[in-house]
Amino acid sequence: MLFSGGTGRQKLNISFVSFGISQFFVFDISLKLVSQKSFLSPDSQSTFIPVAEWSRGEGQCFQVGHWNDLVMISCYDLSKQFGEFWAVDGVTLDVQPGEVLVLLGQNGAGKTTTVRMLTAVLTPSRGWAKVAGYDVMKHPSKVRSLVGVLTEQHGLYARMTAEEYLDFFGQVYGIDPVARRARSNYLFEYFGLMQVADRRTGEYSKGMRQKLALARALIHEPPVLLLDEPTSAMDPESARLVRDHIADLRSSQRSIIICTHNLTEAEYLADKIAIIYRGKTIIQGTLDEIKQKLMGPAEYEIRLGGEWSLDRLRLPENIRVTSRGSHGFAYQVDQPAVTNPIIVQNLTGQQVPVISLQEVPRSLEQIYLEAMARVEKGMAL
Repeated sequence: MLFSGGTGRQKLNISFVSFGISQFFVFDISLKLVSQKSFLSPDSQSTFIPVAEWSRGEGQCFQVGHWNDLVMISCYDLSKQFGEFWAVDGVTLDVQPGEVLVLLGQNGAGKTTTVRMLTAVLTPSRGWAKVAGYDVMKHPSKVRSLVGVLTEQHGLYARMTAEEYLDFFGQVYGIDPVARRARSNYLFEYFGLMQVADRRTGEYSKGMRQKLALARALIHEPPVLLLDEPTSAMDPESARLVRDHIADLRSSQRSIIICTHNLTEAEYLADKIAIIYRGKTIIQGTLDEIKQKLMGPAEYEIRLGGEWSLDRLRLPENIRVTSRGSHGFAYQVDQPAVTNPIIVQNLTGQQVPVISLQEVPRSLEQIYLEAMARVEKGMAL
């Protein structure tokens, strides 16, 4: 949506209200954004930001857009050097609104250093990164205000109660008292901490501290979440609750990066996966894309009634048999939706009873171990 103003020397004041958000912008005639204030209603599912688009004609124009118009998290050749050691070396990533990217890798691979650069805590040695359209080096304060972070070291203040702790961070993010209380109570209730909200955090168990740290990361309803081992040390029920909450946040157009060693959790949450090895991204994409690249087309298994010799059966020429037995066989095919019905039709036409036809599961654990085995042997991915 475009708005235009005159060419005088005065400042142009404009307010914009839509979908639960009110924004107030002040521009001067040089078309430089002087100030911005945004107010997001508690039940809003959409967030808006000014997009730098204007003209120098008779008037001045600016455009208001929403997060959906942006690549929420992007970096190119992102690198960090400590002395002679490159902890991160050439990482390139893109995360769209509503996507979850999971970073996988060994301890010391560079995952946490990458996250610290994306939060503007560390300055990149090379390359660039943007969060919600803001450059992490040019606008570090703005980036930090738009990001919710959960690190392995929670940084909880042991002498504060949980209520005081969330209220303190709500003040840091400029949330008004009424909204702070409402947001804190919602998070306490959601994470099962309401009954212990008045206790000092130093009395909390490790799992309770993890939930409180995640609540802190969400207190200002950020459009970007960077989570390092979000379910570490949690009991199974609490871990499932957190996973479900992360999935809900994805549906509300937030972008999320998760660092984890829990491959089952990663497979459940990830829209995209990136594997980092010695500071470099060795492979990235959707799980299906990575499976296809590392292990070839999907593999299917047919179980037959009785004993049959595969050599006596007529099968389509475009299948690749990967294993065989007297009661069935496994194979790969490039177009399963087309070829699988033909295979079943051929077999039944030969009076061969087909008990089942199913895809052979290939877990993220298999994919990850295959990638690491190849890179450690110096093989191309």
